[in-house]
Amino acid sequence: MKKECIAMLLAGGQGSRLYALTKDVAKPAVPFGGKYRIIDFPLSNCINSGIDTVGVLTQYSPLELNDYIGDGTPWDLDRQNGGVHILPPYQSNTGSVWYLGTANAIYQNIRFIERYEPEYVLILSGDHIYRMNYDDMLRQHKKTGADCTIAVIDVPLAEASRFGIMNIKPDGSVYEFEEKPARPKSTLASMGIYIFTWEKLRAYLEADAARETAHDFGKNIIPDMLGDGCHLHTYLFEGYWKDVGTITSLWDSNMDLIADKVPFDLWDDSWRIYSRNPNMPPQLVGAHAEIDDSVISEGSVINGRVSFSVLFPDVLVEEGAEVVGSILMPGTVVRSGARVQYAILAENVTVESGASVGSAPGGDGWSVAVIGQNVRVKEGESIPPAAMIYGERR
Repeated sequence: MKKECIAMLLAGGQGSRLYALTKDVAKPAVPFGGKYRIIDFPLSNCINSGIDTVGVLTQYSPLELNDYIGDGTPWDLDRQNGGVHILPPYQSNTGSVWYLGTANAIYQNIRFIERYEPEYVLILSGDHIYRMNYDDMLRQHKKTGADCTIAVIDVPLAEASRFGIMNIKPDGSVYEFEEKPARPKSTLASMGIYIFTWEKLRAYLEADAARETAHDFGKNIIPDMLGDGCHLHTYLFEGYWKDVGTITSLWDSNMDLIADKVPFDLWDDSWRIYSRNPNMPPQLVGAHAEIDDSVISEGSVINGRVSFSVLFPDVLVEEGAEVVGSILMPGTVVRSGARVQYAILAENVTVESGASVGSAPGGDGWSVAVIGQNVRVKEGESIPPAAMIYGERR
């Protein structure tokens, strides 16, 4: 059945800047906010915006992400006509090849897109935390008659050189695109969210596939369209948006949930974020527990002290243990007498009695300590700030 607009969600990235957290997991599958995965945000935005057909393009370590998405039921995307579809690279009669870039990933799935005969295609990234009504963006795209509409956010001038920057005319149309400029002319940063008129995009994807390029939207498709005089327009987004592609940004965005003035309110029922729930019993707070300014999820048992932290399901903090300014992902255990400060502990980490991980901010080179999946911090061991521990340990 024909769809006016479908979404293609790029979720195949390794997320190398998250180091230990993405050693065996694709970045969109990284846990966030006590009960979510990063990919919950674009999927929820889609269904809340009335977009019920989503292709999820996977590549790096896709098993956990595939299992998590499943048939799409948590996001109401278990549809006979449309719904969510996992789209890994595949072998055809002309051979097989990995996705060579963001544009090539879409090019390799032209047949999927054309099953729905869309007029418009929404391109999304699977590693951002935000709420956005894509239907508002689509309405503007149609109203302006643009070939491509690019979501932008106003960033501080000091940070603008980290982003692709859109230089625009007074009417919002783009006259120049600069990729991470040393001296930016504006502060309108591309969010990596695009709406294309499909016929136009298909032509540029096919032309790009026939050449030796990076096969990337930001490096090739957008500059090519701009150079050819296509109508590119910006859509200014003014809400909360965080690229959680680094350890610091992931920690910051989790801490934003429990800040004095919450900049991103997950408890806002007007635009719910849906997730696959673990079906665990309620959290248990023991008689000797001390908790302040923290998120504690189902299945967790707290008998120690937890302050300004985000705890995912099935976390155990024993009596006499202390957790401060930290993120504890599902299945983490902190034994009696252990101390975790300003750290991120991945799934199924155990911190044994008397051990310490991280420290309060201070000193040159200080950063959040990170412990990867299934690591055991030995009894009495001390893990310093900025440490990155993962893999098998003796």
